[in-house]
Amino acid sequence: MRIEPYYEGIPAPHDLTTKNIEVEDLKWGGKFSFCWAIVGGSIDARFTNAIKKGIMAKMEEGPSTGSYCRDVRVSIYDGKMHPVDSNDMAFQIASTMAFKEAFHDAKPQILEPVYDLEVLCDSEVMGNVMGDLQTRRAVIMGMGSEGHYQQIRAKVPLKELHKYSSTLRALTQGKAKFSMSFAEYAAVPADIQAKLIAEYQKHAVHEEH
Repeated sequence: MRIEPYYEGIPAPHDLTTKNIEVEDLKWGGKFSFCWAIVGGSIDARFTNAIKKGIMAKMEEGPSTGSYCRDVRVSIYDGKMHPVDSNDMAFQIASTMAFKEAFHDAKPQILEPVYDLEVLCDSEVMGNVMGDLQTRRAVIMGMGSEGHYQQIRAKVPLKELHKYSSTLRALTQGKAKFSMSFAEYAAVPADIQAKLIAEYQKHAVHEEH
């Protein structure tokens, strides 16, 4: 099994003899591409659905932090069958375990939702608002004026906007208002990703015991 990032228009694997490629829309967003590249019948094609089912189950469960996986291409290019022990469940379990191992080895990126934020405030409290945004991993996209207000436009991770309404009210004595809308998913910083993975693994070990 080989896994790699998927993107629209990705060419077929150049080093594999691809028999079939399926691309599915995932119910949680993003795409999953499944390439069947078995040559010589080392795995019977009747196990295709079982292998795909095992992969998608692990993608939904989340191998690293319990978060959904998206935009991944998986190519199945070699394997073995057993005349007695090979069945759908055996291949489903094997593909789940193989995907989990390959996913970790591929050094995936954890994505987080980032929102467009617009703040309107009086000029005398603008410094307070800007200072607070800097502590929230905000990227300032622009500043201007709208009527009597100063306008700040920024992209901010959703996680950092927890209780923003009450904080903004306190910082500005109620002399500000804001609006926000989903912008994109973006990779979290490396230190935060490492912390999230460590916390999830610790929780998983605790549950096992």
